[in-house]
Amino acid sequence: MNDKRILLIVAGGIAAYKSLDLIRRLRDQGARVRCVLTRGGSQFVTQLSLAALSGEPVYQDLFSLTDETEMGHIRLSREADIVVVAPATADLLAKMAGGHADDLASTTLLATDKPVLVAPTMNLFMWAHPATRANMALLESRGIHRVGPGSGDMACGEQGEGRMAEVPEILAAIKRVLGLSPAAPGPLSGRHALVTSGPTHEPIDPVRYIANRSSGHQGHAIAGALARLGARVTLVSGPTALADPPGTTVVRVTTAREMLAACQQALPADIAVCAAAVADWTVTHPATHKTKKAAGAPPPVLALSPNPDILANLAAAGPQRPALVVGFAAETEEVVAQASAKRLRKGCDWIIANDVSEAGNGGRGTVFASPDNTVHVITAEGVEDWPTLSKDVVAHRLAGRIAATLTDRAAAPCPSPAQKGSLA
Repeated sequence: MNDKRILLIVAGGIAAYKSLDLIRRLRDQGARVRCVLTRGGSQFVTQLSLAALSGEPVYQDLFSLTDETEMGHIRLSREADIVVVAPATADLLAKMAGGHADDLASTTLLATDKPVLVAPTMNLFMWAHPATRANMALLESRGIHRVGPGSGDMACGEQGEGRMAEVPEILAAIKRVLGLSPAAPGPLSGRHALVTSGPTHEPIDPVRYIANRSSGHQGHAIAGALARLGARVTLVSGPTALADPPGTTVVRVTTAREMLAACQQALPADIAVCAAAVADWTVTHPATHKTKKAAGAPPPVLALSPNPDILANLAAAGPQRPALVVGFAAETEEVVAQASAKRLRKGCDWIIANDVSEAGNGGRGTVFASPDNTVHVITAEGVEDWPTLSKDVVAHRLAGRIAATLTDRAAAPCPSPAQKGSLA
């Protein structure tokens, strides 16, 4: 780690004492360490101890006259190779998820263009709280790296998950993020996942198109969650305004026919998750020029043709059929019954059903405009009714269920593109 520049943010938790050993170990391996100490962190370790071990000034105040004449929070965030938050408290994770910038630590994190690694630590009930889990899932979907927490005895006297990772674990994670050591294998390592996301746009003329209200948030979150579990992910996305999930290969398409072709090109795959809201129909003969509205003239009549059924095609792909095919069913009435029938009709293994009516989504209104989702997981074994969760947490839970299912089946992973070439 010679000359690697580490910006260490020390937040307010009893585990802050571990940051002192972390600084020493980093410097022993040749790294340069700068520290940002939050007000809470200063209740557990001192500015003097951090400065003595790092050999650098310690930064605390967002409005320091000397530092901010040089825009210190920008400089700190850009001059590092990685930003490490250890300990990362529930409060700081919430600030990061919400984009808050009311102190030096949160402002620096918002301003950085470098990879960020967090080492969470808190009481086990705080870590298990849906708000904390949703915040962490959202951060991971944005590309934030995490190490820990572990389980064991805590300073509060309770025992469970919430202990900050030990210093050797944090060091190993820093090296992985910096590309100095291989990534730890996840439960989906060696697997190929194919995910579809977003709407499709079916052209009426060069200006207008048929579409739906899908934002792509759920599909993109699933792709990111599968990648974090080690899968090689191909995300086939219709038009969305979302950033590419970290660790995925994104294929952008516009129409349903383009989406089907991209999915077939991506096979073989171990997992297929069809979360895209594909238009059922396309205009048979799109106009080559913009259709004009003439006074008194009747509106044009659109002749529609059915689009290809991507989910059914993947579920019936013969020798290249993925081991697990998961579809989505957006319904407005009799949600579980309609989705159960769709699972049998399409031939897929699971259907994730949700109510997209104005009264659906746990009473929150249409799911398209919401960060939350209320889903029912329908399999051959029955129906699981999940509570209303953020779409990122839904993705996290679904990815974990997929990983557990494939592990239980112990199916051999499909070959990578390089392996396919060597087999040929």
